[in-house]
Amino acid sequence: MALTLARSALAAARAWLPRDARVFQIVFLAALLTTGVLLRDFSLQPLQMALAFGAGLATQAFWLKRLGLEQKGFMSAIVTCCGLSLLLRSDTLWVHPLAAALAMSSKFVLRINGKHLYNPANLGVVLAITFLPGTWVSPGQWGNDLAFAVWFLMLGTIVTTRARRLDVSWIFLGAFLGFVAVRVLLLGQSWAIWWHQLGNGALLLFAFFMISDPMTIPNRRGTRIAYAIIVAAGAIAWQYLLFRPNALIWSLFLATPLVPLLDRWLPGARFEWKQPVTG
Repeated sequence: MALTLARSALAAARAWLPRDARVFQIVFLAALLTTGVLLRDFSLQPLQMALAFGAGLATQAFWLKRLGLEQKGFMSAIVTCCGLSLLLRSDTLWVHPLAAALAMSSKFVLRINGKHLYNPANLGVVLAITFLPGTWVSPGQWGNDLAFAVWFLMLGTIVTTRARRLDVSWIFLGAFLGFVAVRVLLLGQSWAIWWHQLGNGALLLFAFFMISDPMTIPNRRGTRIAYAIIVAAGAIAWQYLLFRPNALIWSLFLATPLVPLLDRWLPGARFEWKQPVTG
């Protein structure tokens, strides 16, 4: 009897929750952004954030009207603007809105087989730090507070479960931390280095809100697993062999062109944000 009641309550809760995972992403990313600005000294001006959101939403509306498409996708634009605000820093006011406009435009310009190629936030950050002066990514802004990182993990798990792409996040984290563990063993380093990575909020943010973007990862589960390992290996090589910054951002950017090749080689069911209602 108790088990039946518990199942009924769980089913009722699932029916009440939004089927579109972007609702959860917006809530959680907005909470993280607010917490960071108020408690973590993100060095982000409110006007920079406001301009980013204004430009991102305006760009989405422009392309929809220009191409005669249905007026939708604004939740994705909000998610992208949250990501840019969380990651990107600049000395000027114009960088954030320009990065947001470029990121949202990429969804409509860089498309293969009906899917946009790059995660918009990832591409916007790469373009900004490469071509725009006085711009950088601040991965250390989250600190290494393990408890704070666990919150990232818990919230991210909820979002990616709703998006049915949880495998990418977990495989990426397992591969990345596994590679770091192997390096620690081979070099005889302190395990504090591994724990430092485990408590890195930026790593968990990347794993659960960027690489897990269901629209820019392979459709088939097996190829998603391979893709996550490739991105993890690329990040390790970028950080520990080339000794260059922003390893996660660059590894995802460089690996992204593999996605359409993997989808063509091993096709799978394409993701839809709104899950169908099941009786």
